[in-house]
Amino acid sequence: MWETVGIPEVEARVYEALIPPGQATVAALAARTHLGSARVTRALAGLVGRGLATRTPGRPVRYAAVAPSLAGSVLIAKREHELARLQQHLHRLDEAFEAGRAARQRSRDVELIEGASKIYRAFVEIQRSARAEVRSFDKPPYFVPPGEHGDDGPNLEERQHLAAGQVGYRVVYDAESVALPGRMDNILDGIRKGERARTTSGLPVKLVIADATSAIVSSAEDQRREIAYVLHESSILDLAIGLFEATWDRATPIIRATPNPEAPSGAQQRQLLSLLASGATDAVIARTLGWSVRTVQRHAHELAERLGARTRFQMGMEAVRRGWL
Repeated sequence: MWETVGIPEVEARVYEALIPPGQATVAALAARTHLGSARVTRALAGLVGRGLATRTPGRPVRYAAVAPSLAGSVLIAKREHELARLQQHLHRLDEAFEAGRAARQRSRDVELIEGASKIYRAFVEIQRSARAEVRSFDKPPYFVPPGEHGDDGPNLEERQHLAAGQVGYRVVYDAESVALPGRMDNILDGIRKGERARTTSGLPVKLVIADATSAIVSSAEDQRREIAYVLHESSILDLAIGLFEATWDRATPIIRATPNPEAPSGAQQRQLLSLLASGATDAVIARTLGWSVRTVQRHAHELAERLGARTRFQMGMEAVRRGWL
């Protein structure tokens, strides 16, 4: 029982033997406990040190027991303090354990990729892993410059997938991407091959999602540092998918594969409408279509009158409502 508060068995026997007489010598206690004098002496030294006994003056040396209720209260309070310290220590160990487990989980959920060539290969591998659909945010700058892998440039994997007819593509292009020289032709070629494309401004990151199993994401700052992150099945991947779908719902379709019969018949007219709806400037549109700025403004004015719109935003909304985009 005394072990509960840290008192060894021999000390407990000596203490209890000391209580009835109130005071006793080493020899008397040895006789009462049937322990040798040396063991009794060591036990008494321990009891004095713990505050359970006192040494009285005079000869022969006698020892007196401290009142059991007082001694017990001190021992219990001390043990409670030690247990409280142990509990605090266990809490700290729990926090370290949980932090380590969370770090291990994060390392499984998110994988850091460093170096432009490795990042490009990761973008390719993510797309190749898709079995049903690839969803993507297309935003410059690119890890692979256009032309490095032929005219398809960074869209090479997409073109091969679309040609095979096994994987669908939904791509949201940033207005900056649409404005790059020759980029619209590349985008329209993808649409003819089956890509579903929309555009918006201010995409936060570059993103490629393969089905709902993996993704790769990189921001402008990541691009500068040549890093990207591969996301595996987790709540983080679910968040990336939710971001894509919300952005897709708000983005403007670039052009329909089969336009509404009432829509502008010329390809350049439809491109103009898509660019206007995406928020591209007159200078960007002129460069993209090979027109002068004045020509862009004239055609934009004609389209606005035809749609009964006062602003370019209204033009885009009305064109979508009519099925022109």
